Amino acid sequence: MNNTEKNSSRRNFIKASGLLGAGLLIPQTGMASLPSLPLNNIHEFGKREGYTEQMSIVVSMMDWMRAAVLRSVQDLSVKDLDFLLDEEANSIGGMLVHLAATERYYQIHTFEGRNWGDFDKKDTDLWDVGMNLGAKAREEIKGNPLNYYTDKLAEVRDYSKAQLKERDDAWLMEKTNFFANQPTNNYCKWFHVVEHESNHNGQIKYIKSRIS
Repeated sequence: MNNTEKNSSRRNFIKASGLLGAGLLIPQTGMASLPSLPLNNIHEFGKREGYTEQMSIVVSMMDWMRAAVLRSVQDLSVKDLDFLLDEEANSIGGMLVHLAATERYYQIHTFEGRNWGDFDKKDTDLWDVGMNLGAKAREEIKGNPLNYYTDKLAEVRDYSKAQLKERDDAWLMEKTNFFANQPTNNYCKWFHVVEHESNHNGQIKYIKSRIS
């Protein structure tokens, strides 16, 4: 390989590495489902068009963590998504539905001001299996391609972002007794949505490492 070829190869490697770090190398199905993901400035937490100052930080964190999750699941097959480490484990597909279910329930709790668990039957019928995981989820959440899960995540996230755009920083600071029945503001609750994805992203990556 001559110097020109070496330089070209190096540039291509650096470019690919940069794209991966920026969250650009995510599945095409995920890309189609997530038109609002600001991939060009995802590592720059700060002002986002249409959001207040602190809300922009929340949205920045949500976008960054979602890109990390999508990188973790890119190119997974139905078999991979259904894989169980043991008879008591949760699948990656199940955990993706769990992320969407958790976010949906936080929408109801914070946007509608309803107590946790005060959910309509139409929501519990749709989301309780994914929320609770376990045996019923192992039985029901399987046999689906990746876009089945990314579409659910995208639909819930788009609603979250539309609703957050209508709220301001004062709303973020509004408090109710929540975690351990202690005063908890909406900022903390939506940070938890992000932190929750981070927690399960670690589990997803571990399960991937065990798929043979």
